[in-house]
Amino acid sequence: MELLVASAIGILTAAGIYLMLRLRTFPVILGISLLTYAVNVFLFASGRLTVGAPPVLRDDMTVYADPLPQALVLTAIVISFGMTAVVVMIGLGAFLGSNDDHVDDQPAGSEDRT
Repeated sequence: MELLVASAIGILTAAGIYLMLRLRTFPVILGISLLTYAVNVFLFASGRLTVGAPPVLRDDMTVYADPLPQALVLTAIVISFGMTAVVVMIGLGAFLGSNDDHVDDQPAGSEDRT
């Protein structure tokens, strides 16, 4: 199971970096989202992958799941949702302002005169 989770983290990271290197706004936003998903899965896996274990240790339990990574992932999901909404609005505003969604778009007629 650890190999499957590690492979999923690697694939999400690679796809996120690839999409972030594109020169369009929407693939960059998707790349950032994939990277946040990769970080969330990594944080969740850092708390030991246990199936069917309670998150709180009681007297009769010997195996439990660490609740701290679960709380961190829940907080990260909320933060990433808010940041994705902000980035989408910034990208939409840039697209509507210039009718182009290139990330490194320069205004017409402005050349580097150094």
